Amino acid sequence: MNRRFVLLTGCSGGGKSTLLQALSERGFATVQEPGRRIVAEQLARAGDALPWVDMKAFARRAIEVALSDLEAAQSVDDIVFFDRGLIDAAVALAHAGGPTIEQTLGETLVYERRVFIVPPWRQLFAADAERRHGFDAAVQEHHRIEQALETLGYLPTELPRVAVQERAEIVLKDCGVL
Repeated sequence: MNRRFVLLTGCSGGGKSTLLQALSERGFATVQEPGRRIVAEQLARAGDALPWVDMKAFARRAIEVALSDLEAAQSVDDIVFFDRGLIDAAVALAHAGGPTIEQTLGETLVYERRVFIVPPWRQLFAADAERRHGFDAAVQEHHRIEQALETLGYLPTELPRVAVQERAEIVLKDCGVL
């Protein structure tokens, strides 16, 4: 287990990327969400590994990207914050009819045991060209991620629905940085 890798996960549209940006602005190493990068890549080249076209292909690509992100982050000497990652991709693959999360991930915890999870927050949620699902689907995904975290032995810490700077303070205090 690498205790330097902190995962931010939870409901789609719940403020993870905004929180990641706030942490980056404070000088911390951050890794953008694999899914958004994959969607942009696939749209640019008219690919099929899109969640609304081929969820299995999308999830498999997300696993590849998340593994690559983890490998690249090994060179960082300080804490690294990840917006989604390997667990989210494994949950998506299992939901799409692929192998179970345990089969995909095994028993090794790749992130710090405490994982920060953003809850569903309707006021923040917005669909766009890269996020084409609705709020109800986002809530269902959130529940699958919560269940997977507990199954895998992680300790989900739900962040309150407060301003992004307050969320950043909570995360940094809980990580022992402040």
